[in-house]
Amino acid sequence: MKAIVCTKYGPPDVLQLKEVAKPTPKDNEVLVEVHAASLNAADLETLRVTYGGSLKQKPKSKILGSDIAGRVEAVGRNVKQFQPGDEVWGDLFVCGCGAFAESVSVPEKELAPKPASMTFEEAATYPQAGVLALQGLRDKRQIQPGQKVLINGAGGGVGTFAVQIAKYFGAEVTGVDSTGKLDMLRSIGADHVIDYTEEDFTKSGQRYDLVVDVVAYRSIFDYKRALSPKGICVMVGGPMARVFLNVLLGLFISMIGSKKIGMVMWKPNKKEDLVFLDELFEAGKVVPVIDRRYPLSEVPEALRYLEEGHAKGKVVITM
Repeated sequence: MKAIVCTKYGPPDVLQLKEVAKPTPKDNEVLVEVHAASLNAADLETLRVTYGGSLKQKPKSKILGSDIAGRVEAVGRNVKQFQPGDEVWGDLFVCGCGAFAESVSVPEKELAPKPASMTFEEAATYPQAGVLALQGLRDKRQIQPGQKVLINGAGGGVGTFAVQIAKYFGAEVTGVDSTGKLDMLRSIGADHVIDYTEEDFTKSGQRYDLVVDVVAYRSIFDYKRALSPKGICVMVGGPMARVFLNVLLGLFISMIGSKKIGMVMWKPNKKEDLVFLDELFEAGKVVPVIDRRYPLSEVPEALRYLEEGHAKGKVVITM
């Protein structure tokens, strides 16, 4: 089978399209024929060794890519939920990735039945970005109708889901991103948009009940200034060094005052969340924004495009 193989860390150019052996599912695994995958910031962070380690080390994951949608080819003898022919979706990040390939073997517990009404491309956008957006908005503190919610980095994969989910919950939503993404943000329901190249939302004087930050480039004190007296800021992405520093300082700020600053406690492939996102899709409340589609052979080019920061919503890999 064909796969995009990572033999060393570095820029997207180090990735190569190769013929590799098709995996054989273990007893608790499902062999999935991948019909579509999608890119996430985590793919770049893994490739660039942002999560720690050294460029001199060999990559732990030879095949990157987290989000998949596909059809079951074979199952291990202990698999109970799926059988060949079933359509599935899931996030492979915690089980070693492998989405940028024609087939991948996945632990049964990391997969869920794909919604029949979604195309494979639509389904591939949800497992990581959609779940992170939902958990960032809802799990730390229940989002309430009428709250002022700001999404920083609203034009990307997580952000476009977050804008729509926040609107579903009845919030007044402000989306922050670059100039070229503002019209798109309005089209998916943002009540207000801020061009970060022209305006600093932390210095506008506006206060927000909930800030969901997908990029986490600001200092903890900037977030604190933008929050209402009992507001909360949740970081769901961004450079890991910055996120961890902000979380540590945020714990201190949260202990001495009413404002809360923390990090989403990500629970990938949570079945209830995937079902809920499916229901929102069926109701037309949350629809994935797909900017570009690339074939498997062009994964390096797709990652370069994502790294440039211009992607509106999700970038999808088609097989």
